[in-house]
Amino acid sequence: MRAKLSITALGLLTGAAHAQTMDVGIEVPRMSVAEYHRPYIAVWISHPDQKVAANLSVWYQLEAGPEGEGETWLKDMRQWWRRTGRTLDMPVDGVSTATRAPGQYTLTFTSDDPGLKGLKPGEYILHVEASREVGGRELISIPFEWSEDVSTEISETGETELGEIRLSLSPNPN
Repeated sequence: MRAKLSITALGLLTGAAHAQTMDVGIEVPRMSVAEYHRPYIAVWISHPDQKVAANLSVWYQLEAGPEGEGETWLKDMRQWWRRTGRTLDMPVDGVSTATRAPGQYTLTFTSDDPGLKGLKPGEYILHVEASREVGGRELISIPFEWSEDVSTEISETGETELGEIRLSLSPNPN
């Protein structure tokens, strides 16, 4: 019995030492328009063949408003909706949250989080898609390598609905 406990404890310690941290920076730009609505934003990871590997975050109107349920407009994030959104039963615990005002936001995930737990080392693509009522749509895709010991920083800048999107990967110091 003691040997089993020791091996299990060693496995937990080893796993924690090799965890990976992912930070996703999202800039929602301030716009000078007559009618402004906060954007719906979906953040997900796919394999290079576009098969979805993980849903990380979905920002949308959680409560009913004058136009009806916020879930009605999720399909306006077309790529996310076609790949994975229409199969989800919203809200998704730990994934869905309210829309956000213009500003800079950082989402932090570790390889121990439910969305990334099954991610095997390899090539992936981070997708950030935004859609805004009386506005436009925009999708930014950033290829990256997921590995226990890779550190990287990549950024792309949107043209309309998204500002700078930053992806930072680093080994977890714990």
